Amino acid sequence: MRLLFLGCAGGRRVTFKQHRGSGGFVVEEAGTRIHVDPGPGALVRAIQAGIDPENIDAFVLTHRHLDHSADINTLIEAKTMGGWNPGGKVFAPEDALSGEDPVIYRYHRKNLDEVRVISEENIFNIESIKLKCAMKHQHHGVETYGLIFENESWRLAYITDGKYQEEMLKAYEGSDAVIINTTFRKPRELDHMSLEDAVTLLKGIKPRLGIIYHFGMEILRMGLVKAAQYVEENSGVKTIPAKEFTAVSFESGFRVEKIKLKNPLGFSPYWK
Repeated sequence: MRLLFLGCAGGRRVTFKQHRGSGGFVVEEAGTRIHVDPGPGALVRAIQAGIDPENIDAFVLTHRHLDHSADINTLIEAKTMGGWNPGGKVFAPEDALSGEDPVIYRYHRKNLDEVRVISEENIFNIESIKLKCAMKHQHHGVETYGLIFENESWRLAYITDGKYQEEMLKAYEGSDAVIINTTFRKPRELDHMSLEDAVTLLKGIKPRLGIIYHFGMEILRMGLVKAAQYVEENSGVKTIPAKEFTAVSFESGFRVEKIKLKNPLGFSPYWK
């Protein structure tokens, strides 16, 4: 299994000033690709990395906020080539799909094979990968769900945006690797987690690898490597920072590498 990060931005300033990329991440296993939380610029980041959207099997949104969903319609259109090549699946909370202003347009859904509503403890099969909605998070009044991806060999937890809750320790237990959205250095009275929360989670869950992700300005000013070192030293769990175009392979001890961009400028090399 391989993770490929297409960004690591969190919060308004880092995302919408593009101080870091915000393309979400891709889970890959045995030819299956799942694009998770494709925020602003996700299509371009995917093209830079050499990922053809037509080869993505499913898209998953943890919640409807734009830093997690801005490119979802663009990617559906790219996946289906505007309906000429229908297929693919989408998994998203109810409030991202219904109401007066759904973030996933109804116009595009007809070209997909499947559109599924996620809610607590739902389990779905996406080719060789099992997707589980681990628990509902408290996050600014929108439906938000943490996820678990797994098969017979590995288990990956994605603890997305939200306020730290003690129930997370049970919901994400048994994971080999844990991605934690760590927007702040210290806890605040806001529905986002901090480095201190990441330490608590990793101490309790005890994965083989922790990955901090979705950084606000405080973490950028601190430095991503320094932030990961702080979490590792205080949790006792090997921890790395997610960065654009970083791949993590689930091999013995995990292998982390920066990929070489196939299309550095973000467009096809065939037209010069």
